[in-house]
Amino acid sequence: MDLGLLLLRAALGVLIAAHGAQKLFGWFGGFGIEGTGGWLESMGFKPAKLQAAVVGLSEFGGGLLIGAGLLTPLGALAVAGVMFVATISVHWTKGFFNGTGGFEFNFLIYFAAVALAFIGPGRYSLDHAFGWHLAGTEWGLVALLGSVAAGTLVLAMRKPAPQAKAA
Repeated sequence: MDLGLLLLRAALGVLIAAHGAQKLFGWFGGFGIEGTGGWLESMGFKPAKLQAAVVGLSEFGGGLLIGAGLLTPLGALAVAGVMFVATISVHWTKGFFNGTGGFEFNFLIYFAAVALAFIGPGRYSLDHAFGWHLAGTEWGLVALLGSVAAGTLVLAMRKPAPQAKAA
């Protein structure tokens, strides 16, 4: 079981951290803070550069925490919060399946991150090495409910994108 958790954490953590690095640093074909900010602004997220930094740091930092098994519920909360907002703001109206831009992939990431908060990172983790027992129902609920609360707050602060003027 512990090797399985290590594999899950490593895959999820590295992939999400790379996704965040695209937003923060422009690595791996990403657009960096400027480009990500412009995209977020077009969807009504303001201040756009700050939002881009928060999203990028949540993915990059949350992914690194999950991958290392360090403060696992915090990493799970960060990743799940971003996935909640992405699901609602970008993918929900496109249906379920990823092939049409739907939310199935975001759900997978969301629930994998939250599940790690419930289960814990396993023996091969920094949490375990430090003797921290940051897992269980309480930690899982913090990640689950915290991500929904934080995501809902972000979505509530969203300002509608300006309508294109009719020619």
